[in-house]
Amino acid sequence: MRKSIENLAGRKLTGGRKLANRIRRKSEIDRYPNEATVGPTGIVTRRVRGANVKAAFKTVEFANVMDPEAKKATRSKIMTVTKNTANRDYERRGVVSKGAIIETEAGSALVTSRPGQNGVVNAILITAKK
Repeated sequence: MRKSIENLAGRKLTGGRKLANRIRRKSEIDRYPNEATVGPTGIVTRRVRGANVKAAFKTVEFANVMDPEAKKATRSKIMTVTKNTANRDYERRGVVSKGAIIETEAGSALVTSRPGQNGVVNAILITAKK
């Protein structure tokens, strides 16, 4: 999925062809987004710039849910994705991303981490189950 650096569409005022000054470097090339869905835990590792490694979720089963009233964090199983403001399609497909509202065993929670990049799901409890 190689992208050009600048807009080379159309022609110059003189009628000549537009050419890029340089091609994109490997570190600048985009990759397909890693969209974490609900399911048995599956982790993907990627090599990133500087020979570092990023661990990211492909499928997520558990979330670290913080209860602001009790000031305690618990590991809770994710049931479904209730709402995802990032994309309506994500909501339909059950993609867990930052800002998504998930239904857990503890109750409804708002995701604060980036599971597709961090490899962890942290969430803040909105409404607790009684």
